[in-house]
Amino acid sequence: MLRKFSRVFVFVFLFITPLPAMAGQRKTSDPVSGIPPPVIPYCVGVNIHFVTGHARDLDMIEAAGFKFIRTDFHWARTERRKGVYDWTPYDSLTSNLGRRGLRALYILDYNNRLYSGPRKNWGPVSQSNITAYSKWAAAAVKHFEGQHIVWEIWNEPNNRAFWKPHPDVNHYIALALSACKAIRKSDPGATIIAPGAVRFQWSFLKPILKSGILRYIDGFSVHPYRGSLPPETVGPQFRRLQELIARYEPRGKNIPVISSEWGYTTYSKGVSYRTQADYLVRQQLFNLYCGVHLSIWYDWKNDGPYINVKGENRGVVTYDLKYKPSYSAVRTMTHELSGFHITRRHDTEDSADFVLILKNAKGSTRIAAWTTGRAHTVSIPVSLFSLAHKPVDVKCAGEEGHSVRLKVRDGEVSCRLSGAPEYLIP
Repeated sequence: MLRKFSRVFVFVFLFITPLPAMAGQRKTSDPVSGIPPPVIPYCVGVNIHFVTGHARDLDMIEAAGFKFIRTDFHWARTERRKGVYDWTPYDSLTSNLGRRGLRALYILDYNNRLYSGPRKNWGPVSQSNITAYSKWAAAAVKHFEGQHIVWEIWNEPNNRAFWKPHPDVNHYIALALSACKAIRKSDPGATIIAPGAVRFQWSFLKPILKSGILRYIDGFSVHPYRGSLPPETVGPQFRRLQELIARYEPRGKNIPVISSEWGYTTYSKGVSYRTQADYLVRQQLFNLYCGVHLSIWYDWKNDGPYINVKGENRGVVTYDLKYKPSYSAVRTMTHELSGFHITRRHDTEDSADFVLILKNAKGSTRIAAWTTGRAHTVSIPVSLFSLAHKPVDVKCAGEEGHSVRLKVRDGEVSCRLSGAPEYLIP
């Protein structure tokens, strides 16, 4: 099964479109600094769990079309003696990423026993601990100034696994505000996101939004895990969060939502390999449709070989780097839609259908289409492609790399929609 999906990429390189020039746009739309623009593949990322080595992993990540990696930037690993910082491992990773055209999203975490004592994953609470964290964070950002890194303040502070003995929003706000102020003083142009909260715990998110932190950050990050529910079910939560950000952000700022961690597991009680592949692409495209500027898939590779362990089966490749269908799916998406952004959704009169119109800087149009309901055939007018002349046919490239020709009849093409996204290419 895995070998089958390793041979489906032959045609996709024929349709790579050049990335658009984005000069002159505001910082949050600059592809080489700040928050990436909502353009494929700039906005497509994946989480990793290594720092040094792993050249083969990085080569495969680059080949898949990912443009971001997200990983822990460990405080305890980089400050082993008080006030003495060693950035060497992350210098190596940052260099290896840059050679492959990849950007880093580094999570400034977790606590350091030099300041917290022998307690693992305890959130910094005392003022001395918060001050030390902020000083370290500012030093890290200053060291990597100009490397176009996105810095995230902690990981899932509302998750007891990462903020013991129990999450406390006021403690997190104190830490985040202190760190943001120190970072801004160290590097005013740094790109900062927060809070990396898991799911949409409004009792945790609202105080953060009201705290004044929106003055200092460039993106508001969440982890919209859905269990096994389809990606499209997150729409109402995104809308509510965006409305709250608009209510509390300073005048003149336009802070986007960042999906900095979210994936689906293929363990024995999770989703199938095929469903994971479909959900990965639908997550990326639906997030873009909702105005999310960056989506980090969790995870790059399975964390172990055991199919019965939920946390070990979220990867797009297996533990030993064999392709899962998800690898094929994301690679096809990033190549077929390279340089394109979503402009609108075409109405098929079925709310379960997603027919998304995408354009690139040259004005070319492509369509990504799927349904969350039962598979069925829809008619799509070729006028959506904005062509000066009526095309003879339309190329339909599936998410696994297969391709068929759709004949135009009476100005329309018939396309069969299923849970697997298809790409219509004139």
